[in-house]
Amino acid sequence: MTTETAIAEAGRDFIRDIIQADLEAGRQREIVTRFPPEPNGYLHIGHAKSIALNFGVAQEFPGHCNLRFDDTNPTREEQEYIDSIQADVRWLGFDWGKNLFYASDYFDRLYEWAEGLIRAGLAYVDDQSQDEIRANRGTLTEPGSNSPFRDRSVAENLDLFHRMKAGEFPNGARVLRARIDMAAGNINLRDPVLYRILHAHHPRTGDKWSIYPSYDYAHGQSDAIEGVTHSICTLEFEDHRPLYDWLLEKLPVPSRPRQYEFARLNLTYTLLSKRVLTKLVQDGHVSGWDDPRMPTIAGLKRRGVPPAAIREFVKRIGVAKANSVVDVGMLEFCIREELNRTAPRRMAVLRPLKVVLENYPEGQTEEIEAVNHPDDPALGTRRLAFGRELYIEQEDFMENPPKKFFRLSPGNEVRLRYAYFIKCEKVIKNAAGEVVELRCTYDPLTRGGNAPDGRKVKATMHWLPAAQSRPAEIRIYNQLFAKPSPDAANFAADLNPQSLEIMKEARIEPAIAEANSAEAMQFERQGYFVRDKDSTPDRLVLNRTIGLRDTFAKEVGGKG
Repeated sequence: MTTETAIAEAGRDFIRDIIQADLEAGRQREIVTRFPPEPNGYLHIGHAKSIALNFGVAQEFPGHCNLRFDDTNPTREEQEYIDSIQADVRWLGFDWGKNLFYASDYFDRLYEWAEGLIRAGLAYVDDQSQDEIRANRGTLTEPGSNSPFRDRSVAENLDLFHRMKAGEFPNGARVLRARIDMAAGNINLRDPVLYRILHAHHPRTGDKWSIYPSYDYAHGQSDAIEGVTHSICTLEFEDHRPLYDWLLEKLPVPSRPRQYEFARLNLTYTLLSKRVLTKLVQDGHVSGWDDPRMPTIAGLKRRGVPPAAIREFVKRIGVAKANSVVDVGMLEFCIREELNRTAPRRMAVLRPLKVVLENYPEGQTEEIEAVNHPDDPALGTRRLAFGRELYIEQEDFMENPPKKFFRLSPGNEVRLRYAYFIKCEKVIKNAAGEVVELRCTYDPLTRGGNAPDGRKVKATMHWLPAAQSRPAEIRIYNQLFAKPSPDAANFAADLNPQSLEIMKEARIEPAIAEANSAEAMQFERQGYFVRDKDSTPDRLVLNRTIGLRDTFAKEVGGKG
């Protein structure tokens, strides 16, 4: 079954059904969702699914979506990530308007509520180390053990918590834990940590705080403060929902959001673990977070993937309750479909082979008209110079071709796109025996690519004029991993050694260099390409977004 036939139009999903039912029953008047990234890295394609869902339902139903940074760990968070996340959400086509928030906005209130839990006997300061807490937590089949500090008095707990806030203790010396049930079947309810000591400078609050709330403690309360009605998250948080609800029940929150979980995005040939992505950058396997081989939004953007293709992709894969792995071919299909519709056509020669037309007058050139898009006449045409010396692709010539090779070979005739029939008469080689030049003849009666005598050729080839074409560096990107299911624990062993090929002697149409555009274009017979940020006035650098067809699985064997 092909990717095209496997793709079904996305219909309604269980999240939208829940929201619709809440509105019809009068439980909600306005829908408030949120996208809550932690600013400790760049967003990836999996986040795009969550962004499209949370912002999408806020657009479809009466309501809005907040962008909230869950900035509770200053040791890993940077302004660079905050800026990149905002840029990525906007690039995908979504806007939060005035609804930009930070968990750090609520640090004072969260601290007051933590004091309230202590006074109610629902939280205590624990002096155990992180390793001791982990060891005493129990297992899925065995209950945990109470901390020896669990029965401290309210007064002692408050005093210690105040001193933690004042910065009297070193990192790791103490934590504040909820007092729930160390024998609970759900391990997340076994006295989870609410606050830990971190002497670290925060990007927004500076050095005000020496303690920071855990994600589990800050997240639900931030939802409640913002009036979030539907807290939509991925399935790994399903086991955290009882704690989410317990805290909302025990604290004087202004609203009661409900948490709903959906399946996260998993793609073949791709790892979306933030730990892995960070290591890829730190260890130099890629050039940065926006390396076009990365599954980050920034990487996809730099590679030339249009945001409309990503939105269509997440729409088509839908929202489900069970985890599954999506074939990366579905994403590639959406990219090709969008670019085929929108990208203007150009010609480029990636591995040039010189052709001299011996019967074409020396010093003469003529203009050849080429269409900019075969399915969109409104995009018009452009002019190409045609002369005695041309470039074709090296792969379009074989001196001793097999039986079904129909492109250029000695004595064989082919059509040059938009131009003339040519025939190879002589092959020029260098001292190493490599073909460096072809001597050909052209038929002047076949201008436009048709012979008046009705003879046919079996191949049409792209080309460029030698004198008027421009040099460029072309970067061919493939999947970063060579296996459909790369091993996250040993990801370096599964890296694809052919993920990047750089062609420094490529030639391009003058129109490409002169356009100075960041928009994608199709190089005929080659794929879709986009200008890279590394380009300079003297040297254009172009990235291949994707080929015209999927050949990667065949090249690497397609086996895990």
